[in-house]
Amino acid sequence: MKLGVIGGGAWGTALAQVAATGGRETLLWALEDEVVSSVNDRHENSAFLAGIPLSETILATSDLADLDSCDAWIVVTPAQHMRAVLERAPRGERPLVLCAKGIEERSGNLLHDVAHEVRPGCPIAVLSGPTFAHEVARGLPTAVTLACEDRALGEALRARINLVNFRTYCTDDVAGAEVGGAVKNVLAVACGVVEGKKLGQNARAALIARGFAEMVRFGLAMGGRRETLAGLSGLGDLVLTCNSTSSRNFSLGKAIGEGHAVADLLKDRRTVAEGAHTAPVLNRIAVERDIDMPIVGAVDELLGGEVQLDELLEKMLSRPPGDEED
Repeated sequence: MKLGVIGGGAWGTALAQVAATGGRETLLWALEDEVVSSVNDRHENSAFLAGIPLSETILATSDLADLDSCDAWIVVTPAQHMRAVLERAPRGERPLVLCAKGIEERSGNLLHDVAHEVRPGCPIAVLSGPTFAHEVARGLPTAVTLACEDRALGEALRARINLVNFRTYCTDDVAGAEVGGAVKNVLAVACGVVEGKKLGQNARAALIARGFAEMVRFGLAMGGRRETLAGLSGLGDLVLTCNSTSSRNFSLGKAIGEGHAVADLLKDRRTVAEGAHTAPVLNRIAVERDIDMPIVGAVDELLGGEVQLDELLEKMLSRPPGDEED
């Protein structure tokens, strides 16, 4: 199975490294010409994964038409650009493995629903979990969730990408796997604010626990399963991204907590903090469906400039306590 990876950022390049392990030919599509030349000429993505040597069997291209030679695609474009890229890519009914973590702003749909709409004949899988790209690219131990409604296809894809240091666990709960990845990005922004504001480890731990409760409520409402949300793609990813500046979303929140203007932070970031795009649509869906998600709502208000940070913290801390199971 020849794999094509759509997206030449850090995560896409790391997954190309996984796909190329053992000398297997892998095609990496990147929008940036400098990424293509760096990968092909120096076997390094100097723009997004500087200093990490890449397999010589990874061939980079900026021409989407070249992807027609691949048997399956690993789709790693930012969530808000996935639709446009899939519309431009060569036609065919090859499997698509979706790796972005978010919800499409314009439609409010999970990404597997977007992919089904744009490429109705393509089987869809979702790859998610606690993964920092630089660690995966270096071959450090990692475990992920591969969600696919077609279990036979899921097993075939797992056989293609599973490595000793890239353990792949299968499930058929596509919605649950996607919800975990989308919601954790928003919660990571909130945890970054706690860090930047120096509110302490107690506050961060409480925020992670209560944020996970929001993730579960939303996931169940979207058709996911509780055990998936408590697994690698939900709780596992939440713990990782809420505790490290290697997370773009955590770093964004930390800078906000330190007093930097939201507008300036979002304008200057070369890499995408998906939580900034996911927060408004996630909050909108929660309000429409009457799903209690106060932390998500607070992040949306903060990123939208509707309230100042100190005012928001006072508002959140003054909420009346309830029963923990609610």
